Amino acid sequence: MLEEIDAVDWASLPGRPDRYEPAVVVRGLKALAEAVDLRQVAEARSRLADRGILHGHSAAAFPAAAVAAPLLLDIAQHGPPVARGTALGLLGEALDCYPHAGYTRVTDHDGIAVPLCCAIAHHLRVRRAFLVGLGKAGRSLLADADTHWRFEVRECVADSGDAVAFGILAGRLPDGVHEAETHRAGVIAGLSEVTVEYPLAAGSPESESEAEVESEAEACLRVTGRQPAELPPGTVLLPADCGDRVH
Repeated sequence: MLEEIDAVDWASLPGRPDRYEPAVVVRGLKALAEAVDLRQVAEARSRLADRGILHGHSAAAFPAAAVAAPLLLDIAQHGPPVARGTALGLLGEALDCYPHAGYTRVTDHDGIAVPLCCAIAHHLRVRRAFLVGLGKAGRSLLADADTHWRFEVRECVADSGDAVAFGILAGRLPDGVHEAETHRAGVIAGLSEVTVEYPLAAGSPESESEAEVESEAEACLRVTGRQPAELPPGTVLLPADCGDRVH
C-alpha cells in the first residue's frame, strides 16, 4: 500500500498553490495506512483534511482527492481496522466539498474531463460490494455517490422530435427532468431536459437490496428537442449540477 502511495506524482496534480501541499498528502496517507491507535488516526486525518486532499478551513476539495480515493478505499478495506472509519469519512467529505475555481475537473478512467465529485463517485461504485458489506455506513456513502450518475450512449433513435438514447447507467437517475452535460470527442456541451424514458431493463435489479450490489444497469433516456446525430454512441452524460460545482 505504501508503494502505491509513493507511485503517484502528487506534485504534478493541480491545486491552488497557496493551499494544496503534495507532501502533506503522502505523509497523511502513509500515516493512516500505518496507524495503530486513534491518536495516530487523528493526526493522519488532520494532515489530509488540511492542505492534503481537502482544505478544511474553506471546505474545499483538491483534485488530489480523486487520485487518493482508491488508496483510501484500500486503507478502509485492507488497512488497520482503526483507520477504516476515518478513511471512509474523508471520502464522504471529498465527495461533498466543492473544488476551487480552476481546479474543478480531473481526467477519468475513459480520458474524459469529469467533475471532481463524479471521479470520486466512480471509485466508490467500483468498490460497491465492499461498501455494501459494511452495512449502513457503506450504503450511505454509496447512496451519495450514486447521485453523481453517469450514462453512456450505446444507441440513439428519433422519436417525436426528441432523441431516445439506450445505454448503460451508473448510479441512480431519479424521476423528473434533469439538466446534463455531454462529453464527446473532448467537447463538453449542455442538455436542458433529460428524463428516464423506461424503467431499468428486464434482468436488471429491481429491489433496493439487489440494486446495492450492481454498479451499472441498462437504461433508456429521453433528451427533449435533440436529434440522434447529437448523441452518437460513446457520448457520455453527467449531471450538469456536478459541472457547476465550484468553491
